[in-house]
Amino acid sequence: MILDPVFYALAVPAVVLMGLAKGGFSGVGAVAMPLLALAISPVQAAAILLPILIVQDVVGVWAFRKTWDRRTLLVMLPGAALGILAGYLLAAQVSSVTILAVLGAISILFAAYRLWLSRASATPTPRNLPPAADTALGFGLGAASGFTSQIAHAGQPPFQMWVLPKSLPPASLVGTTAIYFATINWIKVPAYWALGQFTAQNLTTAAALLPVAIASTFAGVWLVRRIDPGRFYTLIYVLMILVGGQLIWEAWSKA
Repeated sequence: MILDPVFYALAVPAVVLMGLAKGGFSGVGAVAMPLLALAISPVQAAAILLPILIVQDVVGVWAFRKTWDRRTLLVMLPGAALGILAGYLLAAQVSSVTILAVLGAISILFAAYRLWLSRASATPTPRNLPPAADTALGFGLGAASGFTSQIAHAGQPPFQMWVLPKSLPPASLVGTTAIYFATINWIKVPAYWALGQFTAQNLTTAAALLPVAIASTFAGVWLVRRIDPGRFYTLIYVLMILVGGQLIWEAWSKA
């Protein structure tokens, strides 16, 4: 298990944000990876967080197992699998400095997209594409989602770009999202295994952080009904942009 106190000073807030995301503050968990990457390598950070995400997924999948959109999963999951493969190949072939820069860029783009989407005028509107073009777009955005999920556990923006304009019923949207990300998290397991990241040190560190993740998930369910989410989201995404910038700076200084 990792014993560095600096790591836990970053890991505990990161895992708390992941728990809050699963508890209702959708999207804020994406800052977890950039925070951990300030202390350890991005690939190791992702490997530590993956088992925690898989455990957290169980609650969402069970709760919404009867309300999900079949076509969304059939179109996006094959693309996501391809994107995960591309993310694995990138991590296996390039230096940690490159991964750091990619993670920083993804973090900034993710946060900027969410801040843009939070504006009232940025609500997605339905698209009227021919079925074949719409399917191709869904496959492509699924690939983008799988890639960013493999690199940074941040696959939501590409997923939302295709799904939100379809105006699914709320229960179906939540259920589809839960099943989609639970599935791609399991697809990522062989990739991280092949990268040699499921070491005893990483797994015991994940186990040590798991109680924090579970407690913060329940805290998220309680807090989401009691605080103004607008300011909270804005603060988190501004933080994510700053952390992303710091990661790019570190990558540039090490290059």
